[in-house]
Amino acid sequence: MDHELRRRAVGDQLGPLGADAMLVTELVNVRYLTGFTGSNGQLLVTAEGATFLTDGRYTEQARHEVAGPDRVTYRRTVRDDLPALLTGVARLGFEAQAVTVDDHAKLGAALGDGVALVPLTDVVERGRRVKDAEELDILRRAQAATDGAFDRILDVVSVGMSERHLARDLERLLLEEGGDDLAFDPIVAFGEDAAEPHHDPGHRMLEEGDVIKLDFGARVEGYHADMTRTVAFGTAPTELRKIHDVVRQAQQAGIDAVRAGATGADVDTAARDVIADAGYGDRFVHGLGHGVGLRIHEAPWLGAGQENVLPAGSVVTIEPGIYVPGIGGVRIEDMVEVTGDGCRVLGTSSRELIEL
Repeated sequence: MDHELRRRAVGDQLGPLGADAMLVTELVNVRYLTGFTGSNGQLLVTAEGATFLTDGRYTEQARHEVAGPDRVTYRRTVRDDLPALLTGVARLGFEAQAVTVDDHAKLGAALGDGVALVPLTDVVERGRRVKDAEELDILRRAQAATDGAFDRILDVVSVGMSERHLARDLERLLLEEGGDDLAFDPIVAFGEDAAEPHHDPGHRMLEEGDVIKLDFGARVEGYHADMTRTVAFGTAPTELRKIHDVVRQAQQAGIDAVRAGATGADVDTAARDVIADAGYGDRFVHGLGHGVGLRIHEAPWLGAGQENVLPAGSVVTIEPGIYVPGIGGVRIEDMVEVTGDGCRVLGTSSRELIEL
């Protein structure tokens, strides 16, 4: 990955934003700009270059992972060595969404009156929205592991097993199919539990006629996959079969609306109108989707009032759902790559209702 190009893009933004330099402390952004995968590292970026800072636990790891920037190992905290690196810097930008009030106060005290702190937002994240060819390849690998796990989990399902048991089996299969780790803790919900959009798997046992909602994904090289399928164990109740068909149509309407230049609200409306026209508008209780990458949830966002424009090369989820308390619920979710004239679905798993 061209980390130097990414750092230059950040450096080029600083002048117009009123900063001479920027201290990047959000670990996922540090990784995006350097390749560093440890749990403590910061990056000082200027228009002329960058310096990577960490503690002694990661000196050797950084030597292998971080190429290009100067590397500094500090004594206790980044504040120890940072002032000496700020010669000629009068205004230091910081990530406003990541720095606590306490950290801000300590940083200000360490820098003294000669350096003003400038809150910045969306500087690194703006670049992360558009995935390059290597990022897209990794996301496809994460999706392939997720598709493989879904195909295999269908053979594991049996009457009397618990949600928690099935979740553990799903976690194992995600790793066996090529995931480095889980993208997030899987959501497994049986029957009426599927009416909860984010259900925590419990001890509810699977019964004949239940729907099974599975929301899960693999993580590969730091990049996340995200997919949801709702299947039937035996013959699904009539209303849930109807709901599944409505959600499937709504998802397709959302997919058809995706293209570079569309807003998150545009795509959300296309899917939400299908559900509303079927009489379930008040049962679709969340936004249609979100960006996916080094975070499981990141910009751009798809939902009511989301006027952010989808850029070509972004990867977003399309995940409409209908949830009926006491009966159950259905969600169908896929990641898609936004293109100039539409999108490409990354996954291969069927979106039709599967009856086991």
